[in-house]
Amino acid sequence: MLVIKLPAEPSRHRVAVWRELRRIGALSLGQGVWAVPDVPVFAEGVARALELANAAAGQAVTLNATGRSAQDAARFKALFTAARSADWTEFLSDCGKFEAEIAKEIRIAKFTLAELEEEEQSLERLRRWHRDLTARDVFGAPEAPEAGRRLKECAAACEDYAERVFAALHQAPEGEQ
Repeated sequence: MLVIKLPAEPSRHRVAVWRELRRIGALSLGQGVWAVPDVPVFAEGVARALELANAAAGQAVTLNATGRSAQDAARFKALFTAARSADWTEFLSDCGKFEAEIAKEIRIAKFTLAELEEEEQSLERLRRWHRDLTARDVFGAPEAPEAGRRLKECAAACEDYAERVFAALHQAPEGEQ
């Protein structure tokens, strides 16, 4: 658990700390109070947030906390898993957008290397995001298996598109057949 107090101005310090904590998947429990499970995947991000708070002349306290009861621990686990479920839902939505974009390019026969490179970059962004979410999803949100399946489907769609691009680029012009 982190308790962070920062000066009101300049706001960029609060924003920097907030971004770092959101990036690692910390759960906001209230004004300046954040929690993450005590596992190594969060250590670097927590250390970075503490550095940012100290650099801003703020105050930061880290605590090892457990629920006072099994019900409290279960509630934290449920809140943290719900936050990861929301992340996975957004990821799944982006997978759908990726697949729709590939389908559109095929439909309009836009088979260019530039477009292929753009789609490959989008797929790589999905892969990085999936890796990050998988690392943060320490309790196993129910959407995670579907997200893995959808990422594989996105990769297959991109591979199919790549094959179409290369086939179109290597076709002999009509007058030379």
